[in-house]
Amino acid sequence: MEYNCKEFKVGKCEGEKLVDGETLPLVLTPPEASKNGIESLLEALGNNKEWFDDMVTKNSAVLLRGFDVKNAVEFNDIVETFGWEDIRYVGPAPRTHIHKRIWTANEGPLSEFIYYHHEMVLINEFPKKVILFCEVPPPEGGETPFVPSFKVTERMMEEFPEFVEEVEAKGLKYTFIALNSDNTTSMRGRGWQDAFATNDQQEAEKRARALGMDVEWLENGSIKTILGPRPLTKVFEGRKGRRMWFNTLVGMYGKELSSAMMADGTEIPKDIVKRCEEIIEEESIQFKWEKGDVLFLDNYATLHGRRPSLPPRRVLVATCK
Repeated sequence: MEYNCKEFKVGKCEGEKLVDGETLPLVLTPPEASKNGIESLLEALGNNKEWFDDMVTKNSAVLLRGFDVKNAVEFNDIVETFGWEDIRYVGPAPRTHIHKRIWTANEGPLSEFIYYHHEMVLINEFPKKVILFCEVPPPEGGETPFVPSFKVTERMMEEFPEFVEEVEAKGLKYTFIALNSDNTTSMRGRGWQDAFATNDQQEAEKRARALGMDVEWLENGSIKTILGPRPLTKVFEGRKGRRMWFNTLVGMYGKELSSAMMADGTEIPKDIVKRCEEIIEEESIQFKWEKGDVLFLDNYATLHGRRPSLPPRRVLVATCK
């Protein structure tokens, strides 16, 4: 699919990569300086909705840069232009609702690295798109690196083909502990009441099972969720038959509040997890946030994370089906 839209100009950003013939991210800028306002942007997006959607799928990541997007209200207007259905975030990250479909991204300490993940990868229903808006760029660090997921699968297949096929056959099992109250000092500090939007334990269990989780209540009032079997990779329609590394093996493995193993209970060798972590980092793409940037990620095709940062940093997010 060729680039053929006159209402945007293709730009560049530091850190972009050419992956399998496509530039990640595809940077789109105003066609001329006088058309950098929010109204011009909304009009251009409205006139080219199908084309823009195709670009996100084709390039896996599209960065709108150079437009004067000021706040959550304008960011929400951008998101709603496309008519994509909203999907509520479910997970451990502490977040705050800002405006309509807009939330803060993970509010965990900026000093911590948020590991690469497909958004809501463990839930039965996960977003197709993750959209991020930089309201306040950090003075240092704070990038949102992302990874073309199929590249991880390719390299793991090259180095550990027997392991990959064994886990594909058995599936993965994860456990995660949701705390009995919010802990804003942790990037995974969201309490179960907030995570499941209820203070009632029976209702929380019901909602957890609807999301594909088994649960176990702990003596301290926290809840242990058990998920599995879950796939190691997935193939999604319209993405060249690529096998995406659609799991959170590295992110959950051997942590204080989480674990990852094969679904039959077989432990996963530490050296394989370590090498997978290295491969993911080697394949990562990162750019420096600028004020007003809006990044569209194909959640089926990319893992994303967050680099440690100096304050202030304010990045907002919307998730869409």
